[in-house]
Amino acid sequence: MTKQEGSILIVDDDPDVLSTAQMFLKQHGFTVQTELQPKNIPAILSKSILDVILLDMNFTRGENGGKEGMHWLKQILQQDPQASIILMTAYGEVELAVQALKAGATDFVLKPWENQKLLATILSAIQLRKSKLEVEKLRNTQQQLSADIHGQYGELIGNSPAMKELYGLLEKVAPTDANVLILGENGTGKELVARALHTHSLRKKEVFISVDLGAISETLFESELFGHVKGAFTDAKEDKPGRFELASGGTIFLDEIGNLTLPLQTKLLTVLQSRTVRRVGSHQEKKVDIRLICATNMPLHEMVYENTFRQDLLYRINTVEIRVPALRERAEDIPLLISHFLAMYARKYKKPALRIEPAVLAKLKKYIWPGNIRELQHAVERAVILSEGTSISSPDLFLNQVRMPTTQPGRTLTLEEVERNYLRELIEKYEGNISKVARELGMTRPALYRRLNKYGL
Repeated sequence: MTKQEGSILIVDDDPDVLSTAQMFLKQHGFTVQTELQPKNIPAILSKSILDVILLDMNFTRGENGGKEGMHWLKQILQQDPQASIILMTAYGEVELAVQALKAGATDFVLKPWENQKLLATILSAIQLRKSKLEVEKLRNTQQQLSADIHGQYGELIGNSPAMKELYGLLEKVAPTDANVLILGENGTGKELVARALHTHSLRKKEVFISVDLGAISETLFESELFGHVKGAFTDAKEDKPGRFELASGGTIFLDEIGNLTLPLQTKLLTVLQSRTVRRVGSHQEKKVDIRLICATNMPLHEMVYENTFRQDLLYRINTVEIRVPALRERAEDIPLLISHFLAMYARKYKKPALRIEPAVLAKLKKYIWPGNIRELQHAVERAVILSEGTSISSPDLFLNQVRMPTTQPGRTLTLEEVERNYLRELIEKYEGNISKVARELGMTRPALYRRLNKYGL
């Protein structure tokens, strides 16, 4: 017999029911409390952490309308909104039990119950409570993070025309439930844009679930996104909700959506069209209420032309398309970003307030930052660590691990020349492995080959 974990409260006015249920559940390893008087429930809840509450629907002799059960159901949920409550009811009260489910009950069992059915219902209720608590924890964490972040658009920083245009678009799109596709190079802050959309939406008090699709293997895709039931595969030790279920009511952010293979694109499209998920190993479909935001650094429109991305999926995910500008397109924001990161890392590494010399700043503004804000942030962190005193007077603290744009006597190289040099460096870095170069750049192989032909590489 498999031993289970969990704390259960059984509330019923029949001592025989209490002793029978207690004996059976203790055999399976549960911690069990019993209570004859429902009026004692609030005191028990204040002292105990309960995974499941088994609640009778009628307590007064002669009563069979279920009003008492409904009353105590509401009382419990007021005291613990995440409670998992299973109602115990007679056959003739099934319709009332269904009303109770709509009022917040987790499930119901018929008296007299089958032991295995009771056990399965309890295990499912315990798993549901875990999921509720996980979502609540995520929600609270995110709300705290939002409270700690200053600025109208969260961690997005910049006053350049490109950023002001972005802010204007966010202001229009965020309050809607429109599906949004965020495009931009690696390191531009696509997830920050997604979070800003969420925190300015009508769902801002609900959870924000971020999923890096590039980090999920094809074999685990369905299990991670849609969930699984116990025994669905070798390592499925218990029921587990997927990311879509956890995000229901809030926002789900699918990053790196351009990395999905065509078969996985088909599975995702099916869920997005029906707004229902089916856990791996289950025949039951669950409705999900989500706001969808996707992001990629890959050229999805080109990929549709090359038949590597489904056109119908692209239509589904980009009701509104937002492009995040590269750092080289908003160079006037570099001083503001550097100032922000200097202050942040000075606090982190307990350094004095650091000042950067104007000549150094001028050189940093000329660098094209192929890794965008992420590269700038890492460079500032490194400079803070290596700095001495309160002034940074050499760009080497920032850039001695990266190359400044090459110049020829009397002129600065054009952006195309810089791009050609950067492609050449990546080809050397990966020893001619085009797939790795394409992955680094966030391009498809055909798109990269066109660039290489353009520059004669």
